[in-house]
Amino acid sequence: MDRVAVRTKMDESSLERLLGLDSSKIGFYAEVKQKIHELEAANSGLRRKSSEFQAMFDSISDGVIVYDNNGIVQHRNHICPQYFPQETLPGCSCRELFHPEVETAPHECPVERALSGERVEISITSHPSGGKARYFDVTATPIEDSKGEQNRALLFLRDVTDKRVQELQLMQAEKLSSVGVLAAGVAHEINNPLSSVAGYAEALLRRLNDEQSLAEDPRLGDFPKYLQVIVRESYRCKGIIDCLLSFSRKSDGSFSNVNINQVLSEILELVRYKSRYEKVEIRTDFQNDLPDVIGDPTGLRQVCMNLLINAHQAIQGAGVVEITTRTTPQSMVVFQIRDTGCGIAKDVIDQIWDPFFSTKDVGQGIGLGLAITYNIIKRLGGDISVESQVGKGSKFTVRMPACQK
Repeated sequence: MDRVAVRTKMDESSLERLLGLDSSKIGFYAEVKQKIHELEAANSGLRRKSSEFQAMFDSISDGVIVYDNNGIVQHRNHICPQYFPQETLPGCSCRELFHPEVETAPHECPVERALSGERVEISITSHPSGGKARYFDVTATPIEDSKGEQNRALLFLRDVTDKRVQELQLMQAEKLSSVGVLAAGVAHEINNPLSSVAGYAEALLRRLNDEQSLAEDPRLGDFPKYLQVIVRESYRCKGIIDCLLSFSRKSDGSFSNVNINQVLSEILELVRYKSRYEKVEIRTDFQNDLPDVIGDPTGLRQVCMNLLINAHQAIQGAGVVEITTRTTPQSMVVFQIRDTGCGIAKDVIDQIWDPFFSTKDVGQGIGLGLAITYNIIKRLGGDISVESQVGKGSKFTVRMPACQK
């Protein structure tokens, strides 16, 4: 009984020594198997974490790139090929995206600066061949290794083109608004003396007509003709100033009945001086019973002004600008502005509606006129199109729904 009790109390380690399992191959394989199980569990956890990080990496709406310590692309998410398909391929250098003209640019390249331990925020502009310019905000952050020796770089690319275009449009609108305020002030100041000139000229003309002695004075024979010219030209100047005040007036956003013939006539008064000095002949063919359209009067004035100014600027030397209005059987009001200018090339005609795209020389425009015109017409429920041939001119056609009587 006592011996049996002693064997029963033998612990597990003593039993393994008794059986020789502690030094046998069986014990070694059991330990290896346990390690394999632990490694498999660790690998499974790593794969799960890797899938989570990859999902997070791909869900970011910005372009994300990881560069190694040599400035070579290691990883990129699915957004990057939409922005820079070739420059961000794995294995490409940061040089291809940020400084293709030089081997290194340690003071300008955000990747190289991040590799040196600096966090960088810059803005860049991309000019793809045959496309419009795009604007990006770039953020580069260093990724330090455990020893802090060989950094990598994490780069974010955010497309801010729409935001930048809106900012520039707002700046231009604010500038035009300031010019409009100044023009309105100047116009009011000019209106007062013009009223005096016209009033005194009319008074003198009445006096010449009423007093027989003055009318018979041979020295004053030409005075009635001169005074009539003064009165006529004074009122013409007042009409131009009234058109300028209407054009500079801010829009309140409300829609009303607008007569396109009247709007075009007002704008023509403002641009006729260009025709006189630039030898451009203006021809008009307005439909007399043209129905009104529903729209923003200020916006339609800006549309007509933009199209007429573009037509004048397209002509170098002598030329013709034709303006026609008509209605269609589909109850649409149509007005066309045709010029005999330089025309628009076929490879860029689809881009003329893009903001900041311009075929004019530097200093003649910033490329917002047609973009704003397009947006105004679309907002009013209309349509605008263009036909052009290089060397023979262009024709812009605007169609808008007529008011139903």
